[in-house]
Amino acid sequence: MKYSVVIPAAGQGKRMNAGKNKQFIMLEGKPIIVHTISVFQSDPHCEEIVLAVNEREHEDFHSLIQEYGLTKVSHVVTGGSERQQSVYEGLKALEGDKIVLIHDGARPFFTHEVANQAAIAAKDYDGAIVAVPVKDTVKQVNELKVQKTIDRSSLWTVQTPQAFRLSVIKGVHKWAEENGVIGTDDASLVEMNGRSVQVIPGDYWNVKLTTPEDLIFARAILREKRESGV
Repeated sequence: MKYSVVIPAAGQGKRMNAGKNKQFIMLEGKPIIVHTISVFQSDPHCEEIVLAVNEREHEDFHSLIQEYGLTKVSHVVTGGSERQQSVYEGLKALEGDKIVLIHDGARPFFTHEVANQAAIAAKDYDGAIVAVPVKDTVKQVNELKVQKTIDRSSLWTVQTPQAFRLSVIKGVHKWAEENGVIGTDDASLVEMNGRSVQVIPGDYWNVKLTTPEDLIFARAILREKRESGV
């Protein structure tokens, strides 16, 4: 299933405490964003990649694209102050009624298989999300007091990529902008718009690199992949 992808990469990742956009943090000799784009670059089903970046960092991203031969990057657009705005700007660069994936720039450990499963599911549903079952006990807390323990049997942690028909997700983002609706992810906008979203089981390696501790896990994953030949 052929698809395009939008990667929002305009955020500065303050929780990483890196003093710069976390996309540029080096991981095993390459910036995080290069690891992520390279997975799509090597997937024959991926036709084009749109990056939504901070206005001040266009030149930096163009340099990386050239240095690492990321030829599938077709557009580098200026993102907004929030992720939702950045995604919408990226979607505006695409045309037609194709399948589009939306993926976090700091989530480099997804696979071709899961991206393609999401793309295939988006043909039959208004959206498809990659997710994994919650492993920990979850409690509802108010002012550091436990209110109740939540039944985790139906709880899943949502990852990316998330896949949609372009006409659906672009229309939903337009509706959200016009009505001042903010979602926690792109699928939540689709849900609030009364549409159906399918879950694609992911894996626990597909972590988002958000805090300094996550870099420890990232290096361990890369080491394991290298030693196992994956």
